Amino acid sequence: MTDPEPDEFMSRLREADRAALITRGRRRQWPAGASLYLEGESCKTVMIVESGRVKAFSLTEQGEEILLAVRGPGALLGELSAVDGGPRSTSVAALEPVAALVVPLPSFIDYLRTHGDAAIALLQLVTAKLRDSDRKRVESAAYDIPGRVARRLVELAERFGEPDDRGVRIGVALSQDELAGWVGASREAVAKALRVLRDRGFVTTGRRTMTVLDLDGLRRRAGD
Repeated sequence: MTDPEPDEFMSRLREADRAALITRGRRRQWPAGASLYLEGESCKTVMIVESGRVKAFSLTEQGEEILLAVRGPGALLGELSAVDGGPRSTSVAALEPVAALVVPLPSFIDYLRTHGDAAIALLQLVTAKLRDSDRKRVESAAYDIPGRVARRLVELAERFGEPDDRGVRIGVALSQDELAGWVGASREAVAKALRVLRDRGFVTTGRRTMTVLDLDGLRRRAGD
């Protein structure tokens, strides 16, 4: 398994608890763009991302995609349905080739019963996601669109950034439509916001590529 991303579920576990969970899963792979599961499906498994990155999203009644999160190695997928027994609350798709461990739900529940520290880690993870969701709702009312775009780019740079000779290359290939769904704005408004950030010298952009040239400046524009 690729080293888990900070704050993802597997990074919160002790080595012994992590190893015990890995033995309960079977490895599967998906190509970029493939669906891991769909919103509304019954939950029979949880998944742990081994390598690659995925997006969690919902579709509106009009078919518009609302991006909710980007997850990387170490992420636990399907944990809410595992806890409450309800259907999948989001859809998840591969942003790039992905490998994940698939753990049957009864086995995962048994694992939590017998590994108390892992159950506490799951509670902490769910709480962190609720706090993040609340924070993003506040952002929608408190920040202009360039500020919201800047905040998401700072998040991507800090979590998935890869230093290069120009700055920090964001190693997640998001389209402008996906970014627009994430910040709750139109594609046109996000394109305009990116032009503003480029003109200020904060970022450069290409087709599904982006490099942060001035991360401190971008943080200031984001209001951090």
